[in-house]
Amino acid sequence: MTPLSKLYLQLDDVELPDAIPYSQVSSWELRFLYLLGRHRLTGRGKAIELGSGGGGSTYAFALGLSENPAFDTEVDKLHAYDFFRVGKGTFASEKFFSAGVAPEDSNSFLDDFRDKLKPFIDFIELHPGDIWQTSDPEDHSPIEFLHVDIAKTARVFRCVAERFLPRLEPGSVLLHQDFASPRLPWLHYSTGLLLPYIEIAGPPVRSTLAFEVVRPIPQQVLRDMAEDSFSTDEKLKLMSAVQDVVDRDHTGGIPFKAVIELAKAYVAHYDGDPRRAWKIAEPLTSDAYLSWTRKDHFAQLEKALNEAAPDRGTSGLAKLLRRMTGRG
Repeated sequence: MTPLSKLYLQLDDVELPDAIPYSQVSSWELRFLYLLGRHRLTGRGKAIELGSGGGGSTYAFALGLSENPAFDTEVDKLHAYDFFRVGKGTFASEKFFSAGVAPEDSNSFLDDFRDKLKPFIDFIELHPGDIWQTSDPEDHSPIEFLHVDIAKTARVFRCVAERFLPRLEPGSVLLHQDFASPRLPWLHYSTGLLLPYIEIAGPPVRSTLAFEVVRPIPQQVLRDMAEDSFSTDEKLKLMSAVQDVVDRDHTGGIPFKAVIELAKAYVAHYDGDPRRAWKIAEPLTSDAYLSWTRKDHFAQLEKALNEAAPDRGTSGLAKLLRRMTGRG
């Protein structure tokens, strides 16, 4: 079994076929998934992809598995979870359809996914729909590999934390694909909570952070994570711990210390403290990477601050009078 850190040395040598479907992840991440499937998995636990999208990441990983003598494609399965449709709340692109747009009579790209993954579909088990409905709360079987590209909301992350993370054991590998997304701070502070029990493989591969579980994760830690039972200050402290061990990504393009700092602003934002959120975010507007790639984030946080501004220093009576006179 190849150590995760050594896979980085092979990234430049991987050539993936042109047949790989459209994907929203980078070519670097696709290569890393291929190498994981080819050299890392043993079949001792389940291989699970949460958020398969149009199939690009699934294809790369399945290709690696198909070339891995330790993975028995006659017995072992790659479990693929996704809505497999476009629409509100799915975070899916119409580019996932073979034609590049959704047909008039359907919003599901499940058939397109099956067609694109045809070389490997016999050992892929599909779980289409809302993950709260398609995952089994009674399944406690070990997971050897978990690719998380689905936790776009706190609601979905809670499902991941309740039903999948407790099944990780020493030797299990987890990939957080959205680690460069400041709007998903639960990925960052949950990683901070897990630091005593994991070993980070190396620099993130573009937006994907990979780590291996090296010690059993206590049940209380897992419960706290699922219940999100942390104050704002506790979350920020956990995120600072991650900043201490994660810097730039493998290509040098993404400054993760700054990304996680902006994610801290979203912790305060989600906790209903726009002034604290903007106090954290404003100094980051001068960061070259963030000012170029996250303009909408800054706009969102500043808008929340401005919307809260009229009530600053205003007494309850004054607010009531203003509402009664129609001036606010």
